[in-house]
Amino acid sequence: MSQIAMRDRLQKNIYSVIDPVVRGLVKVGVTPNFITTTGLILNIGVAIIFIVGAEEGNRGDFSYVGWAGGLILFAGLFDMLDGQVARTGNMSSTFGALYDSVLDRYSEMFMFLGICYYLVAHHYFLSSLFAFIALIGSMMVSYTRARSEGLGIQNKGGLMQRPERVVLTALSAIACGITATIIGGDYKLTIPGIPFHVFETMSVFTIPITVMAVLTNITAIKRLMDAKKALDEKA
Repeated sequence: MSQIAMRDRLQKNIYSVIDPVVRGLVKVGVTPNFITTTGLILNIGVAIIFIVGAEEGNRGDFSYVGWAGGLILFAGLFDMLDGQVARTGNMSSTFGALYDSVLDRYSEMFMFLGICYYLVAHHYFLSSLFAFIALIGSMMVSYTRARSEGLGIQNKGGLMQRPERVVLTALSAIACGITATIIGGDYKLTIPGIPFHVFETMSVFTIPITVMAVLTNITAIKRLMDAKKALDEKA
């Protein structure tokens, strides 16, 4: 089974679970644009949690990271709800699709703003650099798809599309917060002969972000190559 087929099957299963919620929202008159706007507000809340954690928390306190991860996951549900509400309630529109795409980009940028602020404030400078690279890759994954579709090319391949990015960021943040309560926020793993620690509690969050930084940019480049191939075939 291809990656796209697996993702579509997973989304279909998720949609079957949330279908009663979708129908309830349609019944009470909630619009897709309202849901999209709520998702943006929640992601602004994510940024605020990270910023407050940077200003009020100490380097070994990862409770803010854990709570931010929970809110990221909750906000991610609204990404699925708005489209389903639009389709189920026959409220789909061209502007609604544009509004959803634009606010999704804002949501992601606010989330990474909070992450970068937190990492810089607590002196995780290298990790903050990878977080910024992950942001660049995330934007380019979305841009290459949008630009390709503007040229009449379907371009959905590759890893680390928005649902994967949201889930990976949320779960790694939650796991970091939980791990800190188990092994402590100041845990560091060192290996004799190596002058630096190879793992610390924060790594539970920053390693997945680093992986995302790599895979998002690989995905963007792959989509660029796929678009070139498709354009060459059309020429």
